[in-house]
Amino acid sequence: MNLKKLLPGLALLLTMSLTTTKADEIEVFAASSLTDALKEIAANYEKASGDKIVFNFASSGTLAIQIKAGAPADLFFSADEAKMDDLEKASLIVKETRRDVLQNSLVIIAPSASALTLTSATQLADPKILKIALGQPQSVPAGIYAREYLQKIGIWDQIAARVIPSENVRAALAAVETDNVDAGIVYKTDALHSQKVKVIYEIPPQDGPKIVYPAAVIGDSKHTAAAKEFLDYLGKPDSLTIFAKYGFLTGG
Repeated sequence: MNLKKLLPGLALLLTMSLTTTKADEIEVFAASSLTDALKEIAANYEKASGDKIVFNFASSGTLAIQIKAGAPADLFFSADEAKMDDLEKASLIVKETRRDVLQNSLVIIAPSASALTLTSATQLADPKILKIALGQPQSVPAGIYAREYLQKIGIWDQIAARVIPSENVRAALAAVETDNVDAGIVYKTDALHSQKVKVIYEIPPQDGPKIVYPAAVIGDSKHTAAAKEFLDYLGKPDSLTIFAKYGFLTGG
C-alpha cells in the first residue's frame, strides 16, 4: 500500500467531512413575548445540534416589516396569525413549514405595590385609572388583541385617550414594572415571570381573543434545512415542557 498516494484522498475526505458537519447559524425572528422560553430552548438545542441560534426579538409587526424589507431571517415565530398571513400572501415563507406552535392569553396587571383591584375588566374604565400601558394597538399583536377585547366589552372609547402605547409587549410590561402607569394589559406569560407586577384580572381565554403563535421558515433562508430542524425541535416534548413552564398553552 502506497501511503503517499492515499494521503491526498484521506485529506479530501476529511475536508469534506468537516464541511458537511459545519455548524449553521440560524437567524430566528421571534415575538418579544417568547424571549425567555426561546432562550432556554435554544441553549438546549445548541448543545445537542452544534448549530448557533441568533435571535431578533421585537413585536411581530416590526419583524414582519423587517422580513419584507429583506432582513436576513431564517425562521419567523409570530405572536399572531395576521402577520404570518401577510408574509405568506407575499410568498416570503415556505408555506408547507408553517405550523401553529402555541397559544396565549391576556391579563390586566398593576405595579406590585398598587392597591388597585378589579373584579371585572370593565372596571378598567374607572376615571381614577389614568394611564394604561398596551402594545401599540395598531401594530403590536398584544396591543391589537387588547384593543379588540376592550372594544368587545364596550370600554375602548372610554379609555383610548388614557392608553400609553408601547413598541412591544415587553415595553408595556416594563412601564407597569417601573410604576409609570396605573395598569397594563400583557400576555399572561409575561406577567407570570415578573416580580414587579401583579395580575389584577385574568381575561378568560374563552372570552378574550384567540391568541395563536405560528412559525415558519423564511423563503430565502440561507439555512433552510437547519431552520426546519430547529422548527421541528420547537414542537418536541422537551421544548413544549419549557413553553408550558413559561405559561404558554401547548395543546391544539
